Amino acid sequence: MSQSEVEQEVLYEETSGEFERQRVPDSKLKDWKSFLGMYAGEHAAGTEFVIGPLFLTTGVSAFDLIIGLLLGNLMAVLCWRFLTAEIAVKYRYTLYYQLEKICGINLVTIYNIANGILFCFLAGAMITVSATAVGIPFDMEMPKLTDTNPNSLTWVIVVLCIGAVISLIAAKGYNMVAKAANWMSPFIVLAFLVCGIVALGQLGVQSFSDFWDIWGDGSEPFPGQIKYTFWHVFFWSWFANAAMHIGMSDLSVFRFAKSKESGWTTAAGMYIGHYMAWIAAALLYAVYIQSPEAQAFLANGEAPPVAPGPLAYNAIGIFGIIAVLLAGWTTANPTIYRAGLAFQAIMPRLSTFWVTILAGTIATIAGLFPAFAMKLLGFVALYGFILAPIGAIIVFEYFFADKFRIQQFYAEGRSVKFNTAVFLAWLISFAGYYFISEYFGIFLSFLTLPAWITCGVLYLVISKYYQRL
Repeated sequence: MSQSEVEQEVLYEETSGEFERQRVPDSKLKDWKSFLGMYAGEHAAGTEFVIGPLFLTTGVSAFDLIIGLLLGNLMAVLCWRFLTAEIAVKYRYTLYYQLEKICGINLVTIYNIANGILFCFLAGAMITVSATAVGIPFDMEMPKLTDTNPNSLTWVIVVLCIGAVISLIAAKGYNMVAKAANWMSPFIVLAFLVCGIVALGQLGVQSFSDFWDIWGDGSEPFPGQIKYTFWHVFFWSWFANAAMHIGMSDLSVFRFAKSKESGWTTAAGMYIGHYMAWIAAALLYAVYIQSPEAQAFLANGEAPPVAPGPLAYNAIGIFGIIAVLLAGWTTANPTIYRAGLAFQAIMPRLSTFWVTILAGTIATIAGLFPAFAMKLLGFVALYGFILAPIGAIIVFEYFFADKFRIQQFYAEGRSVKFNTAVFLAWLISFAGYYFISEYFGIFLSFLTLPAWITCGVLYLVISKYYQRL
């Protein structure tokens, strides 16, 4: 790149406010309040309407759910504060730019492909969530917990229409998406709270012991589900956002923070969204389970469907439909936009509009298949398991590069486009632990932390060898 091109790029970043390939200047830093609202809104979203009920299908006990979520979410907050925010404030780079400095542009391209595709699948699950709300006036058959393929023509039409609208809005730019989400998030949070309160009344809960008895000592899981214990809940909730905290994706967010103390604001997302909202959504499903329709499914050895639209509609009527629709919308829109940016890194000649449309098309196709939403617990665990070890590269280099006497930002310093040490560390840790999970039937979230640590250690050891050559 010529000097004039570099100057033009820097000028663009200064005027656009993105600073994608340079440190964020001090004049653009934000205080903790900017992050508090963002995390509270982002984590009280469409996924919560599915995850809460899915916990009930695993036969979890009251103690395991309530205390497991309490402690698991705490661990996630600590990771954001002492790892993600710590490193973000030190360098003030985006995840992609910092990875490029370490891994090289070619390896980062592979990461972008994986990240973009996984984002599309997650957005597809949120399109599925919104479809369960839109389909109510059309008396649409809702997907069952065990459904994989589309179950009706109406389902296909509704999903395609929602996907088209969401994709077009996302393609118009993130500013409009972000502003709309910020306006909608208070309504969505309030809807979760009201749904939970109404569900408590429908369940006849008059004391804390009544509330505790909803889960009691647990039960047998529904057909097709595995039994969750305290440790399942603890590790799953800790690593539900593994890609964001120990995977370092939120470096791109906290690089704008004035202080690393802003990392504590993630607690708003964890305890409003991943605690209150999950439990509120679980209560909606507890009401539905008592219905004759759900009992008929169970009597036939089938799991009752997890359909967020009807669940919320049963609690607060039309406002429930709107809440589910908006919750899925506000999650899918920025997710599709981020997927588009990841794809644009490997197709730079395509405009942001068209790569976002491409991402939206993939997400819409994924949304046709209910399995992504109905198996969301497993998908989220896999998503974090794949991407989290890449974050270990950044963390272990930050804390241990000097002790191991390896060069930081090696790809940039040596003009390397593909850092073999990074690739081998990730491949060995990912493939090895995934094989263990599949072969021995071990819950994948139990292996996310070992895979992350192994990847970081391997990176240091292999880097020390390669950098000697």
